[in-house]
Amino acid sequence: MADQISDFYTLPLDDWIEYFVKDWLVPNFRPVFQAIQWPIDQVLGGLEAFLLWLPYPVFVVVLPLLAWRVAGGGVALFTLLSLLFIDLLGIWQETMVTLAMILTAVTFCVLVGVPLGILAARSDLFASLIRPVLDIMQTIPPFVYLVPIVMLFGVGIVPGVIATIIFALPPVIRLTNLGIRQVQAELVEAGLAFGSTRRQLLFEIQIPLALRTIMTGLNQTLMLSLSMVVIAALIGAGGLGLTVFTGLGRLDIGRATLGGIGIVLLAIMLDRITQALGEGRQAKRPGVKQSLSRLFKGLFQGSRAYEDQR
Repeated sequence: MADQISDFYTLPLDDWIEYFVKDWLVPNFRPVFQAIQWPIDQVLGGLEAFLLWLPYPVFVVVLPLLAWRVAGGGVALFTLLSLLFIDLLGIWQETMVTLAMILTAVTFCVLVGVPLGILAARSDLFASLIRPVLDIMQTIPPFVYLVPIVMLFGVGIVPGVIATIIFALPPVIRLTNLGIRQVQAELVEAGLAFGSTRRQLLFEIQIPLALRTIMTGLNQTLMLSLSMVVIAALIGAGGLGLTVFTGLGRLDIGRATLGGIGIVLLAIMLDRITQALGEGRQAKRPGVKQSLSRLFKGLFQGSRAYEDQR
C-alpha cells in the first residue's frame, strides 16, 4: 500500500533545473557570464602578480608595521612571527595566492554590499525584499554554491572567487543597513532641518557614525571569504585550500596540516588587523556635538559665501 505521494508521482524538479541551466541559461547568456568574470579576473590577476612579485623581506616588514600602526605591538609581533613561520613551512606562495583571492572577494563584496546596505537603510521596501534573499544566502551550505557556479562559470580560480563573493556578501549588507539605521534620529533630523542634502547627510553624518558597525560587517565578510576560499579548491581554486584538498586526497596528513596551519595564521592576522582598524576609526569618529558643530559651521560658511557672491 502506498503511503506517500512520491509513490504515485515524483516531481522532476532536478530535470527542469538541469534543462533550464544547461540548455537555456548558459547558451543564451554566456556573454553575460564572461563579462562578470572579466573584472574579477583582472583584479585577481593583478593582486596575485603583485603579491608574488613583492620581495619577501619587504612584505615581512610592511605588514607587521601596518599591524603595529593600527593594532599595537602585540599584533605586530604575532604577524611577524606568523609570516616567518609560514615561510619556514614552505607555503609562502600558496599563502599569497589565498591572500589575493581574499582581497579580491572582499573588494567586490564592499563595492556591491555597501551600496545595497545603504539602499536598504533608506528604503523599508527594499530592505523587506532583500531580507529573504540574504536569509537564503546565509543558510545554504557552502558546498551547494559550487554546483551552480560550476554550471554557469566553469572551474578554476575565478569561479572560486565568484562563489566566495556570493557566500561572503550578506554580512556587509546587513551590518551597513543596521549601522545607518542606528544613527541617532535627532542628529539626522537636525541635518535635514538645516538644509543638508541627502548626500551630505549620508557621507558627513550617517556613514561616519555607522563606520564601526560597517567595519564589523567587513570583518565578518573577510572571515567568510577565507573559509569559502578553502572550499573553492574543490572546483580548481588554488592557494592553501588546494594544499589541504590535495593532502587529504592523497592521505598526506602532514601536507594537509601545513595548509590548515597557514589558513589559521592568515585568518588570525587579518581578523586582528581589521578589528583594530574598525575600533581605531570608531575612536576618531565625531560625536553628536562635533557632527552638529561641523554641520552648522559648513552651513554658516556656505551662507556667507552666497551673500558675498550677491
